[in-house]
Amino acid sequence: MPKRLFVAIDLPESTRELLAGLDPHIRGVRWVDPAQMHLTLGFFDDVPDHVDLALREKLGTIEFGAFFLPLCGVGTFPAKGAVKIVWIGVGKAHPHLFQIHKRVQEAALAAGLEPDLRPWHPHITIARCRDVALQSVRKFLQLNAEIDAGMIRVDAFHLYSSKLTPAGPIHTRELTVGCSRGR
Repeated sequence: MPKRLFVAIDLPESTRELLAGLDPHIRGVRWVDPAQMHLTLGFFDDVPDHVDLALREKLGTIEFGAFFLPLCGVGTFPAKGAVKIVWIGVGKAHPHLFQIHKRVQEAALAAGLEPDLRPWHPHITIARCRDVALQSVRKFLQLNAEIDAGMIRVDAFHLYSSKLTPAGPIHTRELTVGCSRGR
């Protein structure tokens, strides 16, 4: 049975609590469960078992050194019109982060998955919106435009399976890839 898979960087508990505390309790804005907050490096839908195994093998060979990533600024997707996602950013063009993203995409391609050709905008989704006008979240965005949520140390990334349920998605960690020793 095909799986929904994603590769992500987890956040420390203290960071998730800080982000959960930003919830402005606006009608139609549903804050993400802190346990589900992560930075997605790649999402893969309808992955057959044999491709899942190949993807695990390819991801397991990725080497990288640990690095620090700033969490700062908030924004929305789409940038104009009705808001669907509220996110916190991760600084500007972080080379180590983009290198891991590139390697994850290359591993997926080598495993037989179609590459995502859209530009990648690294972020952490903190809220999902339904029927929310930009004006409703404008004050929150203005108050938090320059927010500095600190730095996180990135020393691993994970492969998760995701099962959609009426109560929300259930994410199960399938694989952890830690940074290379000596870095």
